[in-house]
Amino acid sequence: MLKAKLSKGPIRIAGTMSGTSMDGVDVAVLETDGERILGFGETAYRAFSDAERRVIATAMGQWTGPDVDRAVVTVQAAHTQVLRGFDDVDLIGFHGQTLSHDPRGGRTLQVGDGDQLAQDIGTPVVWDFRNADVRMGGEGAPLAPFFHFACAKWIKADAPLAFLNLGGVGNLTWVDPRKTRPEDEGALLAFDTGPANAPIDDLMKERLGKPYDQDGALARRGEVETGALELFLAESYFTRMPPKSLDRNDFAEMIKLVKELSDVDAAATLTGMAAAGVAQGIEHCPTQPEVLLVTGGGRKNPVMMEMLRVSLDCVVKPVEEVGLDGDMLEAQAFAYLAARVARGLPTSGPSTTGVKALVGGGVLSCPT
Repeated sequence: MLKAKLSKGPIRIAGTMSGTSMDGVDVAVLETDGERILGFGETAYRAFSDAERRVIATAMGQWTGPDVDRAVVTVQAAHTQVLRGFDDVDLIGFHGQTLSHDPRGGRTLQVGDGDQLAQDIGTPVVWDFRNADVRMGGEGAPLAPFFHFACAKWIKADAPLAFLNLGGVGNLTWVDPRKTRPEDEGALLAFDTGPANAPIDDLMKERLGKPYDQDGALARRGEVETGALELFLAESYFTRMPPKSLDRNDFAEMIKLVKELSDVDAAATLTGMAAAGVAQGIEHCPTQPEVLLVTGGGRKNPVMMEMLRVSLDCVVKPVEEVGLDGDMLEAQAFAYLAARVARGLPTSGPSTTGVKALVGGGVLSCPT
């Protein structure tokens, strides 16, 4: 009965996401048949405590060891707690928490045990979304593009557009909604644009003991240091052809580029770097998008948004203006991908992660 329910027709899935900002767990319900979005359901957010955040942050960049073990326990407990409130779903899409990402080395690590979660919650779980892609030579990221294609269909877009997620790292999906399926040639191009909120958050924590630059208030008072910006854009990453992806700490040197600057100028410069990375990325798109729809925490930073509008030749607006939820889009994406895994459909391809062939990443675990 369970397999029959997951194999055809509409299903309700709770997708989860805990991103590189390490702020907490997003949960969002999506109704889908694995191809079309049929409806959006309830959402929830479970913040990490300061202690939990420290545990996860300590394990960042590691692959094994006691710090990683502690992060596993923390991530698992937080997800189990919030998912107990979602008992009317057929499936869970469990991303886990990325601690390390090294696709060129053939490895990526998202902690969280989907087998255990399925037993604890009593609901089938799709998890381990990235490793199959990396094993086949892909970047393992970004994984939301197939869902972005479905979103473009949902909003009835009829010309190329792009989705920009500004989390710890920025990632861009160019979509041609005139194509039939996300796996069709020319339907998608996706890649990480560069660091986004992570360096700004790290600066705020290091200098002011604050988690982030709320409303871009600090950056608004400063000026972008052009020398540091030019050094940043000279990084070879920006000339690499997509698809391509980053680890949260790949641009850790950015903080050193602004270490001599005042707090306000450092914040403005890091914000300018994030926007400049996006502008560089847009140049890789097959055609200029008609509109750039921004999701993730960065869309709430008016300074970041204004910098994007100044540097790009397209309309820039938050996804809320087309009826989508920028706080929950990634959680919804993993709900959508879970449905595709359950139904044997691809979740990534050569144009989104650089993988050699279409891949249906993810492992399905069922409660016993």
